[in-house]
Amino acid sequence: MYVCICNGVTERDIRQAAEAGCRSVPELTMRTGAGANCGSCLDTAAALLEDTRGVRELPVPMLQQAA
Repeated sequence: MYVCICNGVTERDIRQAAEAGCRSVPELTMRTGAGANCGSCLDTAAALLEDTRGVRELPVPMLQQAA
């Protein structure tokens, strides 16, 4: 699915950027061009970035240390 029509950025492009270490929307824009023109795709791009990062970085539960 195309997320950024202006620059031809797809959902796959965004997920690949996230898997390669992209951590923020401004960084995503620099890497892929998503949102660089009209910006109407930024909400969707941010959601995909967060979704992909959430799957990749599973939270590790913190255990309390013995006193």
